[in-house]
Amino acid sequence: MNKNIVVTGASGFVGSNLVKFLLNNDFQVFVIVREESNLINLEGLINEIKVFRYDNNLERLIDYFKKIKPKCVFHLASNFIAEHEFKQIDSLVRSNITFGLHLLEAMKETGVKELINTGTSWQYFENNEYNPVCLYAATKQAFEALIEYYVKAEGFKSITLSLFDTYGENDRRPKLINLLNKFADDGNEINLSPGEQILNLVHVLDVCRAYVCAYRLLEDQNFHTSKSYSVKNFQNYNLREVIEVFENVSGKKLNINWGGRVYRKREVMKLSNKFDVLPNWTPKINLEQGLLRFN
Repeated sequence: MNKNIVVTGASGFVGSNLVKFLLNNDFQVFVIVREESNLINLEGLINEIKVFRYDNNLERLIDYFKKIKPKCVFHLASNFIAEHEFKQIDSLVRSNITFGLHLLEAMKETGVKELINTGTSWQYFENNEYNPVCLYAATKQAFEALIEYYVKAEGFKSITLSLFDTYGENDRRPKLINLLNKFADDGNEINLSPGEQILNLVHVLDVCRAYVCAYRLLEDQNFHTSKSYSVKNFQNYNLREVIEVFENVSGKKLNINWGGRVYRKREVMKLSNKFDVLPNWTPKINLEQGLLRFN
């Protein structure tokens, strides 16, 4: 049985954890990264994977697919910018649309039909049918439209997993939840927004399990189309409640100036519930359990 899997975005936090999870489940993993990507998140795994440096050359990418003959592509690569500046537009398009389109063409040219794509809940601001929070979210939606062409015209099978807030140990991203212990230990005042924005936090191990569940669903002979599913935990929290849970779990206190920062222009105050949760998947790690793993 062919268990060759391509993973894009493997140098990132979620992608590197997915690579490790796939290896632990006996998949052969082939990683595609940008030429300039830092592989620090893949330390300890390099000898177990094959790395291809993508240089924007579609012919080279097609040749690579012909060589490795993957069964499925897990597409996690993206350029996340919450509030873009005009000089970042070309980078957003190259990373979130052009690269993905190159992947789709390489798949078409080599007979690879299975794709697991990564979307974002930010495509559905204020729980609307489609209302991107930012240009990043708009590019993610644009790529989904491109996938649909390949599903209809080339017989692809595709699942898009709409992710909410991901977290976990050893996360190097400058996200608040990753810095809470540091802030508590430093004791310095932290300026935060008023704290009423809503979060749905899913531990990275549960996210990895969701990708493998999606793969199993694609392998089902009765699955012949494209679907979108959400990957979310059972309970939502506003930011103030997240801080309260952290303080209860850790026994530490944070010195927070609520309202010291203003909300973003399009702050997410209501989460999307537009998609069904992925079949055969439920989160196993709630927020309290997840925060305990940081200690």
